[in-house]
Amino acid sequence: MALLELDDVSKAFGSLKAVDGVSFKVEAGEIFGIAGPNGSGKSTLFNIITGIPFGPDRGQIRFDGIAINGKSGHAIARLGLARTFQRETSFDGLTVFENALIGASYGKQEKTAATARNAAAEALEFVGLGSRSFGRLAGELSVFERKCLMLATAIAMQPRMLLLDEPASSLTKPEIETSIGLIRRTADRGITILLIEHVLT
Repeated sequence: MALLELDDVSKAFGSLKAVDGVSFKVEAGEIFGIAGPNGSGKSTLFNIITGIPFGPDRGQIRFDGIAINGKSGHAIARLGLARTFQRETSFDGLTVFENALIGASYGKQEKTAATARNAAAEALEFVGLGSRSFGRLAGELSVFERKCLMLATAIAMQPRMLLLDEPASSLTKPEIETSIGLIRRTADRGITILLIEHVLT
């Protein structure tokens, strides 16, 4: 059984069909990529899947066999589905560690304060934001570091599946290569990956 399954999923904004009759399956353990230009509905598709801020107008979405249409973003995250965003989203006035801790506190498994802190620290170390970065404000990070922080925050949720929205955008070639390595290592942790990009290489 597929971990994620979309069947004839559509979303319109007035007369604009942002997503029209999309169907696909992602098997557990896959790295599954979708490519398309700006305005083709890629980010809207992620919004629909995660329920943030809206679901589909038509069609069915199942995660691990459970219909998630109409569920809140929080409820969907609790099932083990996490995401990053195209733009580097973080709480700029909070530290790197505090941002990751929010992810650790929001994920699938209920955690004690101690286990949440451990999950946040481990995720940050994994993406290369070691303990020297923990006290830095998120707003002081470079674009690449902010993308790493987004990934760490999502990993700290301990999801079964991770949706990555244009993880290579605005990065230099060496940073893209590092990002690809991080994605592969994330998959090696047993996390299924669905990513969207302009071009898949």
